[in-house]
Amino acid sequence: MNRPIFLLFAVRNLRLHWLRSLLAMIGIIIGVVAITSMGILGSSLVLSISEDLTTVGDTIVVIPHTGGSAMGRGGGIASDDLITSRQLERITRASVPHTVIPVYSGGERIRVGGETGYAALYGMRTSDVPLLLELSDGQYLRGASGAMVGPRLAETYSMKTGSRFSIGAFGQSLRVVGILEERGMGFDINSDNAVIVSDRWFESTYSPTGYDSVIVKVRSLEEIEGVKESIEKSLNRRETEVDVYDTRAILSTILETFGRISTFTIAIGGISLIVAGVSIFNVMMMSVMERYREIGVLRSIGCLRREIRRMFFYESLLLGIAGSLVGGLLSVAGGYVALLIMLENTSYLLAPSSLIYIPIGMVFGVGTSVLSGLYPAWKASEANPIEALRHE
Repeated sequence: MNRPIFLLFAVRNLRLHWLRSLLAMIGIIIGVVAITSMGILGSSLVLSISEDLTTVGDTIVVIPHTGGSAMGRGGGIASDDLITSRQLERITRASVPHTVIPVYSGGERIRVGGETGYAALYGMRTSDVPLLLELSDGQYLRGASGAMVGPRLAETYSMKTGSRFSIGAFGQSLRVVGILEERGMGFDINSDNAVIVSDRWFESTYSPTGYDSVIVKVRSLEEIEGVKESIEKSLNRRETEVDVYDTRAILSTILETFGRISTFTIAIGGISLIVAGVSIFNVMMMSVMERYREIGVLRSIGCLRREIRRMFFYESLLLGIAGSLVGGLLSVAGGYVALLIMLENTSYLLAPSSLIYIPIGMVFGVGTSVLSGLYPAWKASEANPIEALRHE
C-alpha cells in the first residue's frame, strides 16, 4: 500500500471523531498562542527598554561614593554626599576632550493652578541643557527666571509654554519657557516628569555645597572605557571618592535580565503545550483501542508495522499542523492584546524579533503533537493480528 492511502485513513478517522479531534487541536492552539504571545511580549519589553535606555549609551555617570543616604533640599542629597568643585575640576581634566555636565538634583512640591504635586528637580548650566535634552516646544533656558518641564509633567498638569507654576515651600513662581521631548528612562537624569532650572536659580534657592552627579558625554562608544579608567585613577587612587558608572554596561546587564524574563515567560506558555500533548496522547491511545480490530484486518492483508505506524503518525501530525496554523494566526491577536494590556504600546508587534516567535510557537506545536503520537503509533504497530481480529 502506498502513502496516500494511509494519509486518507488518517483524515477519515479524524473526521469520524471530529469532536475529540477538535478538542485535542484546541489544546495545541492554546499552547501555540500562549508561547507566541509570551514571546512577543518579552521581545517587545526588551525592545522598549532598549529604546528608552540607548539614548544614554554613550554616557558616564559619576556620583559620590557614599551614595546619598541622607536627604536634603526637598529630596536632594545632603551636603555630605556631594561632588565638590575641586572634584569636578579633576573629573573635567580626566575627561578632556569630552563634555562634562555637572548636575544638581532633588525633588520639590509644585503647584499649578489649584493642583499640587511632586516633581523631580534638576539644576544645570544653561549651556549644558541642549547637550543633554531635546526640545519639543518653546525654547531652551536662557536666564535664571524660567524653567523647562518634561512632557509627562506638562501633560499631567496641562502646562504649556508661558504657563506659570510655583515651586518649593516658599512658592517661588517660575514661567515655563520650554517643553522637553520625551526621553524615557535614563541613568543620568529622568526628565519626563521633571522641572529643569538653571544652576544659578538652584544655587540661589538652595545654596548647595556641591553637585549631586556629573555626567560625561563621550564622543564615541570606543572611548568609554578609557575615560572611565582616567576618572577612576584621578579620584579614587588613594581612597574611593566617587562611583563611576558606565551606562553601556548597565544597559547590557538590564537587557540580559529582561531576556531571561522573556525566556521564563515563554517557558510558562510551554506548560500549555505539555497539557495539549497529554490530550493528544490520550486521543491517539483511545483511537488505537477503538480500532484494534481494524488494525488486525490491515495486518492480516499484508500491511507492515511501519505502515501502521505511519497511519497513526499522520493523524498526530495533521492535528499538530492544523492546531499550529490556527494558533499562529491567533497569536497575532494574542500578542496585540498582551502588548496593549502590559505595555500600552503595540508598535513593537511587527518587529522581526517579535514575529519570529510565531514560527517558533508553531514548530513547538507540531513537535509536541508528533511526539505525543509516537508511542500510540508504536503500540498500534505491535498489535498481534490474530488477537486484534478476535478483539470486540
